[in-house]
Amino acid sequence: MTKNDIQLKAIAALTALRGGVGADYVSELLGEVIPTRFVVPDTDDPAEVGAAMLNQLADPLSALINGFVLAFETVAVAYDQTDPETSTDAILQALALSIARDAD
Repeated sequence: MTKNDIQLKAIAALTALRGGVGADYVSELLGEVIPTRFVVPDTDDPAEVGAAMLNQLADPLSALINGFVLAFETVAVAYDQTDPETSTDAILQALALSIARDAD
């Protein structure tokens, strides 16, 4: 699966959630970007095996995160161009404060 395919999965997942599609479908969709097979080095060193698996997960997860960020940035720019009463930055700050309060 290419980087673009994975970014499209992220955008499709967001679109599906906003459209009311079930979380199970979205989880399946996002699960498709995770490799189902790994190349594991022939070693008894668990750290080396873990590092190999992590390296194989890094690219698809990075592409997935990039897809979410790209989607958010596109929607945020479009929203801010409508001259709203509350900017995207202010909404994000309020969300961060809410999460920080909930963590206490």
